[in-house]
Amino acid sequence: MDEIPKQSLEYLGTVTASAASYHWTGYDTLTIIAVVLLVLLASLLAAAETSLTRMTKVKAMALTEIKAKRASLLLKLLENQSGFLNPVLLVAVFSQLVAATLVGALISHIFGAVGLAISTAFEVVVIFLIAEAIPKNWAVRNPERAALFSVPLVRAIVRFPVIRLLSKGILGLTNLLVRGKSVPLLGTVSEEELLAMADAALEEEVIETEERELIHSIISFGDTVAREVMVPRTDMVAVDETARVDEVLQVALDAGFSRIPVYKETIDDVIGIVLLKDLMRADREARSNQAVSGLVRAAHYVPETKPVADLLREMQSGKFQLAIVFDEYGGTAGLVTLEDLIEELVGEISDEFDKDIVDVEKIAVNEYLIVAAKSLDELNEQLSLDLPEGEWDTVGGLFLSLLGHLPEEGEHVDVGHYRLVAEKVTRRRIGRVRLFKTESEPIRDPDE
Repeated sequence: MDEIPKQSLEYLGTVTASAASYHWTGYDTLTIIAVVLLVLLASLLAAAETSLTRMTKVKAMALTEIKAKRASLLLKLLENQSGFLNPVLLVAVFSQLVAATLVGALISHIFGAVGLAISTAFEVVVIFLIAEAIPKNWAVRNPERAALFSVPLVRAIVRFPVIRLLSKGILGLTNLLVRGKSVPLLGTVSEEELLAMADAALEEEVIETEERELIHSIISFGDTVAREVMVPRTDMVAVDETARVDEVLQVALDAGFSRIPVYKETIDDVIGIVLLKDLMRADREARSNQAVSGLVRAAHYVPETKPVADLLREMQSGKFQLAIVFDEYGGTAGLVTLEDLIEELVGEISDEFDKDIVDVEKIAVNEYLIVAAKSLDELNEQLSLDLPEGEWDTVGGLFLSLLGHLPEEGEHVDVGHYRLVAEKVTRRRIGRVRLFKTESEPIRDPDE
């Protein structure tokens, strides 16, 4: 038992003697300087990697708007994100490995075999803290500052020919070995993230409620098609081509519309539209008994799957305000106006002659009376519901799809933890639906 401590003391004495007898050289000094520089470089690159991968083009554009220093360089760098990430990772790994190798060689040369343990501890503790943990944690807390600070260094590394060539070769080898679907670029922002950012900005009182709603409307506008915003054919006000001018004029005045579709025999054959100003002019010229077919102007026709963003641009460039929507069989599905498209962005537009129609009326806690033509997307967002979406666009469409037949008044259908009751049914159409939530948690009331 006494021999082990004695051997350990003898071994420690040998190590100490070896270190004491070692003569420091200029080469060792250069090694220490190289290690310090390499660890510092690895630290800067660790901060650069973390901050740049967390940075988005949106943030870079915002920094450019406020004229932050190096913001334009940062935005240009982010345009080719894969172009800077691989060189940065390559140089960072190279710096850490070379620094660890130099430290291991130097300490082993000074202390002998025990130097291996000392160098390993040094590499794990010091290099990990200085070259990884500290810079990355700082970059997470200060992403914009770290990104702007590291842009010149990253730009220099990316432009270095040897590093660029090596990173491209390694990337090509990686793509050869690992085959699969391409992944989205770092820093890209999805629609869901934009919506979440708008919600977070509202909570932090950076933007107003109306601005948040406008952002949501603009993002969803790109995914909306004509079928979702059109006036269905059952609600269209249209006239036969054989109708007299005075009759059509009265229809237009009663409906309050300045444009009336004109059809031949059936509404599935819309031949054009007639303008209120043409009707009034003809009436003043004593042509009120003529058929309206002589005043018909050409109509614009769009499929029901037409994206409303494209349709809005066409209306602006073509200078027309009404389009007839047709279905896949060539029949009339409805009509869409410029006002319908604008309302999809900014909400309902009403004048002093429009009747106020309450499409969602709260009856009691967890009980609402809803117009069946209410958009299901809008209802889910307005009341924070999770009613299922599918081929149907409205609450009435969901009801019919789940039930499988035209309901009678009072008939109900359950979906998830909701119950839908047919409140009003007229002919072959559901007018209003009563919605109940069967769970105890109340529905979020937007007015509250």
